[in-house]
Amino acid sequence: MGLHLDFELPASSSPRRRKPTTTPNEFKAGYSWMPKSHPPTVLFKTYTPKTLVPFDGNDGGRILLAINGIVFDVTAGRNFYGPNGMYGNFAGRDASRGMAKQSFDLEMLTPIDQPLDKLEDLKPDEIDNMKGWIDHFSNKYIICGKLVGNDQA
Repeated sequence: MGLHLDFELPASSSPRRRKPTTTPNEFKAGYSWMPKSHPPTVLFKTYTPKTLVPFDGNDGGRILLAINGIVFDVTAGRNFYGPNGMYGNFAGRDASRGMAKQSFDLEMLTPIDQPLDKLEDLKPDEIDNMKGWIDHFSNKYIICGKLVGNDQA
């Protein structure tokens, strides 16, 4: 059973409608909100730990990170994931273990020349943390690839 409110607004509360006397001209020179250039096209690609590293934002370019094999373009969150950002350690890297354990420590990162972290020792609450981050990132950033081992590219 829905809530129904029955009341009347005073006649003076409705907005007055009148035709404009002049024609707007602010758009004659073009739309000011148009971007200077089209954003680069994002292709879904397969990355390895070694091919993901250049996307750390240090050159001012794109910032990618992976969680549980899913690569996200987090460039829009440069303040968080770029150089000197709170999560900057994860830029260009597999952030799975760090996100699962809620730790930004460098020990959370698997060296790029090692096999992918299988995450087999994670506790159920840590797996839930990681899944929560995946959901958060999936709603906020573009999924642009998958992460595979260096020997699978």
